[in-house]
Amino acid sequence: MLLNLILANATQVTEAFNVEGLIRDLAFLLILGAVTTLLFKWLKQPVVLGYIVAGFLASPNFEYLPSVTTEDNIEFWAQLGIVVLLFSLGLEFSFKKLVNAGGSAVVTALFIVCGMMGAGFAVGHMLGFSHINSLFLGGMLSMSSTTIIIKAFTDLNLRHRKFASLVFAVLIVEDLFAVLMMVVLSSIAINSSVEGGEMLYSVSKLAFFLIIWFVVGVFALPSLLNSQRRFLNSETLLIISMGLCLGMAVFSVACGFSLALGAFVMGSILAGTSFAERIERVTIPVKDLFGSIFFISVGMMVDPAIIAHYWLPILILSAVVICGMIFFGTTGMLLTGQSLRVAIESGFSLTQIGEFAFIIASLGMSLGVLDAQIYPIVVAVSVVTTFTTPYFIRMADPTANFVEAHLPRRLHFLINRYTEEATTSASATRQLWHSLFKRYLWRVVLYSIVLIAMSLISLDYIVPTFTGLFPNWGRLFATVVSLLFMAPFLLAMTYPASKKTERERLIAANARYDVPLIVMTIVRLLIAMTILVYLLSSIYSMKVGWTIGVGLFFILVLSFSKSAHKRMVRIESRFIDNLNERELRRSGAKNRLVPNMHLAYMTVGYKCPFVGEQLKNSGLRSRFGVSVASIQRGGDLIMVPGAEERVFPGDVLGVIGTDDEIQKLLPVVEVADDEAPEVSADDIRLTGVRLKASSPLIGKTIVSSNFRNVWESLLVSVQRDGDYLQPDPSIVFSEGDTIWAVGSVKRLADIEG
Repeated sequence: MLLNLILANATQVTEAFNVEGLIRDLAFLLILGAVTTLLFKWLKQPVVLGYIVAGFLASPNFEYLPSVTTEDNIEFWAQLGIVVLLFSLGLEFSFKKLVNAGGSAVVTALFIVCGMMGAGFAVGHMLGFSHINSLFLGGMLSMSSTTIIIKAFTDLNLRHRKFASLVFAVLIVEDLFAVLMMVVLSSIAINSSVEGGEMLYSVSKLAFFLIIWFVVGVFALPSLLNSQRRFLNSETLLIISMGLCLGMAVFSVACGFSLALGAFVMGSILAGTSFAERIERVTIPVKDLFGSIFFISVGMMVDPAIIAHYWLPILILSAVVICGMIFFGTTGMLLTGQSLRVAIESGFSLTQIGEFAFIIASLGMSLGVLDAQIYPIVVAVSVVTTFTTPYFIRMADPTANFVEAHLPRRLHFLINRYTEEATTSASATRQLWHSLFKRYLWRVVLYSIVLIAMSLISLDYIVPTFTGLFPNWGRLFATVVSLLFMAPFLLAMTYPASKKTERERLIAANARYDVPLIVMTIVRLLIAMTILVYLLSSIYSMKVGWTIGVGLFFILVLSFSKSAHKRMVRIESRFIDNLNERELRRSGAKNRLVPNMHLAYMTVGYKCPFVGEQLKNSGLRSRFGVSVASIQRGGDLIMVPGAEERVFPGDVLGVIGTDDEIQKLLPVVEVADDEAPEVSADDIRLTGVRLKASSPLIGKTIVSSNFRNVWESLLVSVQRDGDYLQPDPSIVFSEGDTIWAVGSVKRLADIEG
């Protein structure tokens, strides 16, 4: 009876959700994707192009193969793919990196968005579109595709390059601009004008929620994960990370934002933890699976009939996107002080439009202001630019070489001088003021947002709950509870932002510090008092708020105590430590074993001088005075490794040493990943090379030619007169020999002569 009931319910669920059709569509797409990606791998083309071809083959527009049964199924998988892809991007690019690259990213993104909106608007008018259609078209052309670029960089093994991190920062800022742009376009479409109040509200709301999510996440998540570190195997970490990703995505929608923004925020928060690399590793299969469905869904939008009918506008808009993104992206990077090569590489990477173009187009269609033919045109432009993106990324280096070789010497000098001036450090006093103002600003913004959030929670939840439970005394109880929770943060707002040592340094430098510090103190006090008065005025009345609020504020300030100050310092220290957890773990600054001895964890770079060497030959102890306590290699942990253990790229070394020893060792071990080899595993194979008379090996032995180190290959055999000779050190290479070796095909080709 029970079994029949379960089967009946399962049948009803299957019919209601069409589970069989969902699985059939997924199976069909994955099989097509597997075939096309293998083909594109064989052709040595980017895999993302194979996914787009698979999508076209699976669409109703290709009549020679069966099509998917329900397009809503594909939309579901594609949306999930976007969420996972942006979560992965967040793991790659933490908030701290965004702040460090923020100036360059914001200026470049603003330059691109304004420039491309103007170009799109002008081209739209040229093609005969209306004013509002041209405006929406400019918005659609101004946003590069985050997901396409992530996939292209991954396929081309470029995510470690300097320009890639700058491009990611620009894409993040563009996504934030897109939220603002949608508000502006909606306002123009509905009211034929920009509602300044609504735009300001949307920007403030976005900033408010981003800061709250960031503060709560950084304060809570690293401590929580570290407390459960011994239980976090790969399975548990995958469940927790994906749960946090989807949970934040849902919460983001509840706050009025997109799923993708929430996923990105959670990834950025987790990127600051010491678990970031492990989370990224365990979520790679999930990202690859659902990310492939997203790219396949883009390919399904390709309609040959639309492309044939609107081929000219599609080509014109594709050229505008490619040329415009290269020009505005490169120029924006140069304006922010980046080198010419980095600027060109960044500009060539942004040559496409993607998911936000579809979102803006859908917004225009829902508002009834966008002509129906524009949507398929934009989809076709997106597909064309997606196809060309990997090729333009590959063209960046040759283009940079050409420009550097042919650029007039005068312009070269001006660009280099501007770059040097933009990166030159200021005077010590100016740096001190910069550090002081930066600390003051982030404390004021941080505590203001926290206090505002607590006030809103009090007014929306605490006050109604207490007044419902205690009709007579509810407001008083709610006020006391709210003030008790807000008191530490109100006190923190009143504490000085400058330290005694900093004031002494300013005095020694004869800098007039008193007036700026007094102004900063007054501003902080006014903000804290205003929030307190607002809360009391909202609960009672304006008169009560001002009289009681001002009085309570002065009582709070006068009750300043060293113990309260110490508690707030501990809270701030915990927040800062969580924010810099990966850096602290790397340097061992907070992992003291005995006085002046720390345990640091550093990742071995590709160009580390002792890669491949045994520990006894690495010179770690003799040259740097440190000891290796552990080696983390993938999922394996080698505790107290022996002298015969070798060091490989990607190993995480647990090193014990003093502060000075660790700081000297870090740059040696973690050699810049910018120089990581760009040779993929597919390029390494057994190759036979026939030696000509001009070969550099002729007349040399295996030992004298230093074959392994010079050619970075393993000699397997020497073919001579039909015989295969073992690689004996005494063999002398001669013309006509065929060398069989395992290594890079391109590298071994130089042996031929």
